Order: sequence, then structure tokens, then C-alpha cells
Amino acid sequence: MIKTIGSVCSGIEAASVAWEPMGYKFEWFSEIADFPSYVLKEKYEDIPNLGDMTDIPEKILNGEVSAPDLICGGTPCQAFSFAGFQNGLNDDRGNLTLKYVDIIDANDKVRESQGKNRTIVFWENVEGVLSDKTNAFGCLISYLAGLENPIEEKKWPRAGLVRGPKRNVAWRVIDAKFFGLPQQRKRLYVLAGGKDFAPENVLFENHNSEFKDGIDYFPEQELVFEKDGHHYEVFRAYTDCLYAAYGTKWNGNAAALNGSLFVVQDNRIRRLSPVECERLMGFPADYTDLEGAKRTTRYTAIGNSWAVPVVEWLGGRFEKGFDNPKNFDDGQINLIEKDYDYYNLGKEIISTNDGVINCSVRPENCQYGSMKDIVSADAPEEIYISPVACQGIIRRAESRNSKINLRLKEVLQSISSTMSIEEIEKRSLRQPRGANSGMAKLTRLNKMAVNE
Repeated sequence: MIKTIGSVCSGIEAASVAWEPMGYKFEWFSEIADFPSYVLKEKYEDIPNLGDMTDIPEKILNGEVSAPDLICGGTPCQAFSFAGFQNGLNDDRGNLTLKYVDIIDANDKVRESQGKNRTIVFWENVEGVLSDKTNAFGCLISYLAGLENPIEEKKWPRAGLVRGPKRNVAWRVIDAKFFGLPQQRKRLYVLAGGKDFAPENVLFENHNSEFKDGIDYFPEQELVFEKDGHHYEVFRAYTDCLYAAYGTKWNGNAAALNGSLFVVQDNRIRRLSPVECERLMGFPADYTDLEGAKRTTRYTAIGNSWAVPVVEWLGGRFEKGFDNPKNFDDGQINLIEKDYDYYNLGKEIISTNDGVINCSVRPENCQYGSMKDIVSADAPEEIYISPVACQGIIRRAESRNSKINLRLKEVLQSISSTMSIEEIEKRSLRQPRGANSGMAKLTRLNKMAVNE
């Protein structure tokens, strides 16, 4: 049974939002960033924030903090070696994933002394770790499984299972846009437990449905709509992945060209507000709206967090891990047998002796959200895009020969055409001064239009 949880790299605690209502008890957090720590103090005043995660192994071994049933975290998956893992508690190089493993090892030692099962491990990260050239992911899961040498893959599958001498480890890439959030957010979820735990029962599902992937659903979504007396337009039925730098770097990336993280409100274009971003991640509205909170720090904390409905769905399935393991041995799965079993489940829909298993980015029962439910009229004036900035987005796209959403371009051009002569001339002072420069031409054309 899983009852108690410790959280590493806690951020603003999507895990607590998802799992506390289910009755799971969080024993401690570990977060060092100022604003997320502020959120934790305000929202969870009775749960200690241990701060620097590098101190946690010693605190667990000394009995200063408890050794919980499950430890969750999303450590940065930087380059590291399997030798570093094997050094365990003796490694002091500071790599956060190594330190995460140190915490698991210390927790295991204390739990073993108490006659308890091994720590259950929940780890979330970006999908890109599966193609990391240093095989960081292979090192992590191999160590958790208790292997003497790391499994090597040039590119790891989106789903898989390793049954090792120490732990069973399963992983699956899941997309939040099939869990009621209109955001394409693919993240890797790893679940591992002792030999009494079958993580595949939690991560993978029996496949019974016709399994429509939502392609038919999203084109049916309204892109132009009215809400609470305001007129809105969005450029896609779901957004790109919300990123941590959205508060500062919003006009030069893919989302600025496909328009998915912009909204038009009453014929003006703007970014999503912090409260809209909270909804986009599944948090309660105003979850990060604390006294003195800056807009940019709210964006960063929200973008760095987890998609709450996905984590909630997984937490609701934890107890399935104590059921009998699935039987994958039917000859149709890429099984590598050594001192462990490794199942490559990257084909998404897998036939096994226990039936057909869904290992894809989509759950059996998809839920779909709407941008209409995300937007609201209380957006601050500061996040509206000025005519100058609209013109800058177009110019940047053209200078890089980048594709831009045609409707977005129309809106940007319409708004940028409202630039005053003074704005244009002021802008031109920061551009090449030649008579044939783009801004010089634009200035002359606008003056001619005014004179006519």
C-alpha cells in the first residue's frame, strides 16, 4: 500500500494538488527556488520544505525525516555516467539525478531496517531524455532495476518495462491534451517499485475501445466564440507546450508563429494570462496569485510544473501496481533476456498473453478540453501585444523564412497597421538608416497615405 509521499524538486506541487484529495499524505517537500518555496509555504504550511535535496539522504538515514512509501520528482536529466550511480552515496559531484538516486537508496536502507518494502519511485521528465546521447535515461532505469551494467539504446522507445533483480521499472510518454487540457504536452512518466510491485499495471491499460485519437474532435472546436460579453479568437484548438520562459520569451519561437499561445480578445491580441496558464495546466484558478507575486515568476513556476490531470489519473491507478504482473511473453514483443527482462513497448498497442495493452500517449478514455474554458476577460493590460511588437513578429518570421499561421499573420498585420507615424519613426531609428531599408519604406508609405 502507498500512504506516504516525499517530493523532490517540488516546484508548486502539482503532485499534492492531484494526490492529496485521494488521501495520500505528503511527509516533506524539497524546493530551493524562491517563488515556488513561497507557494509551498502558503499552500502547505504544515508540510516541511527541506530545501536543498543534497541534504536529504543524510536526514533520512539519521531519522530527521521519515522514509515515505513513494518518492516523486522531476530532476533535470543532465549527462551523467553509470559509474556515478554505482558510487551511490559516495558521489558528491552534485548532479541532481544522482542525488535523487542517493535519496532513493537512503530511503531503501531505512525502510529495509523497518521491515518495509522498497521505495516506489515516480519520475517525470521531458520526452527528449529518451534520445539523450549520453544514455542518461538508460543509466537511471538500469540502476533503479539493480543491474550491474546499463542497458544501451540509441533511442529509447516511448514505452517500456525492465524487470531487474532489485526493481521493476516501467515508463510511458503521455500527452496531456487527451486528459481534458487543451495543451499538447508530452511528458515521460517513470514508475518503479520492488519485486512485489508491477508498475506496468499502473502505466499501461487493457485496450478495449475503438481508440479514436481525437483528430476528429479538435477540428470541431470553435476558434471564434463569445464569452461573458467579450469576443474571442484562438488560432488552434489546443496550445503548444507551455514553457517556463513564456513570461519573457514569447515572440520568437514556434508558438509565436502558430499562434497557439496567443488569444485575440475584442480585436486585440495578447498572451495568455497567468490564471489562464494555471487552467491550462489543470491548477485551480489563482493558485499562484499570492501577495507580491510577479507575473513572470508565476509564468515560470506554472510552466515548470506537471499537468495535474495526468498525474491525478496515474495516482488513481497506484494500487493496481500490487496486482499480479502482466504476462508479456508471447513472442511478439522485443524481449531481451539477460539477468533481467527488457520489454520494448514502443509499438503503442501491444498484443500479449493477457490481451491487448495500450502503451501509447493516449489513455483508453480520452477527455478533451476547450480553449473557451481557459480564457477569461480579466487579463492585465501588460500582456497585450503592441502594434510595434506585432510588426516585429511578422518581420522576424520573414527574415528567418519561417512559416506563420496565415490567420495569425492577418491579425498581426491588421493591428500593426494602426501604428502611428511617431511610433514608426521611433522604430526606424533603431533600424538600418538606408533609404531602402524596410522601415524607411514603411515610413514613406504611411506618410503618403496620411497626405492623401
